[in-house]
Amino acid sequence: MSTSSRMTVATHVLTWMAWVCPQRPDGIVTSEQIATSVKTNPVVIRRALGSLRSAGLVESQRGQGAGWRLTRAPESITLRDVYLAVEPDPVIALHSAPPNQDCPVGRSIPPVLRAVYDRAEESMKAELGAVTIADVARETLPGS
Repeated sequence: MSTSSRMTVATHVLTWMAWVCPQRPDGIVTSEQIATSVKTNPVVIRRALGSLRSAGLVESQRGQGAGWRLTRAPESITLRDVYLAVEPDPVIALHSAPPNQDCPVGRSIPPVLRAVYDRAEESMKAELGAVTIADVARETLPGS
């Protein structure tokens, strides 16, 4: 079973943008520049930026001076916003195939677990909602 790093990559991207974009007259950065910090392929960054754009957290500029910029202040972007933008699936999934419906446990466990998992995910989203990209940047870059 593998875990996703989309949330971490997207948070890294937005934190880096919150630090670098204000230093540029046009506020524009490229996926190649961001990829250097994340130490990954720019395609991975563009995929993350596409999800963040769909959520209204960044925008792209085409043509001369092409690149990406934040659409909101880092203080107004919560980690919950980031999570909802990049993690389409629940954190904990149910069975990949339906369990045996002739078994009382197999028949009854999915709704029980889904309720527990949903409560856990809501708690996590509440915690993520209390932290902004500006908070992450302050702790990542003290004194900046």
